[in-house]
Amino acid sequence: MLNPNHTHNSAQIIYFSHGGGPLPILGDASHKAMVEFMRQLPSRLKKPDAILVISAHWEENTATLLGAQTPSMLYDYYGFPDEAYEITYPAPGSPDLANRITGLLNQNDIPARIDPQRGFDHGLFIPLELMYPEADIPSLQLSLLRGLDPIAHLALGAALRDLAHENLLVIGSGFSFHNMRAFSWRGANTPDPANDAFQNWLIDVSTGPLSQEEREQRLIEWQKAPSARYCHPREEHLLPLHVCAGMAKKSATLIFDDYILGKRAVAFLW
Repeated sequence: MLNPNHTHNSAQIIYFSHGGGPLPILGDASHKAMVEFMRQLPSRLKKPDAILVISAHWEENTATLLGAQTPSMLYDYYGFPDEAYEITYPAPGSPDLANRITGLLNQNDIPARIDPQRGFDHGLFIPLELMYPEADIPSLQLSLLRGLDPIAHLALGAALRDLAHENLLVIGSGFSFHNMRAFSWRGANTPDPANDAFQNWLIDVSTGPLSQEEREQRLIEWQKAPSARYCHPREEHLLPLHVCAGMAKKSATLIFDDYILGKRAVAFLW
């Protein structure tokens, strides 16, 4: 059933964990819960006119929009079977939307530019292949900012607020647990109290009855959360959440809480 707030044009915002490289669509058993979640997710959403993905796999000095009319594929992973490099996701780009977002960011004193050459990375094409396999919705990406400053990423989201009344799907495509050495590549779901503590903290901050000011302060100080640096030795997979929270400016709903690569991970919808 649609959220009543989505019956008119309003942006839908999601942060989720996009899994390990191409494994979700190569039949990897440890991604089963994630694959099922992503396949049914569109039934919870209004079909968007365009999709904007903030991918953990793209960092630039300046906020950068993917501006290609027909984006190529960027296989930003290595060591997988041949079929991982034959995946295609032929969705059109949206140069017009890229131009508008660049303008919005510049108006909000966030320098922005367009990259007309870059292709879709797996932070976009893996989840969207599962969610919208028809590849018929114009899609584009927005980069993270080098330096990975949480304040800058909340501000990036706030600068997108003018898009809130458009029929857009904004996806923060990261991973709420991203310690590569701790993943169970054999797929065993082993109890991990340290990860649980951080996931529970994320749920409390994202969905709890906090003021937006308090929520943002906690996200700025995310390194103080329990097991923060164990779960995110480097935070590029967390910061798409900051962009989403900055844009949404309200509490989220928990829509996924299950195991991926043997570790608990979560997803939120605003």
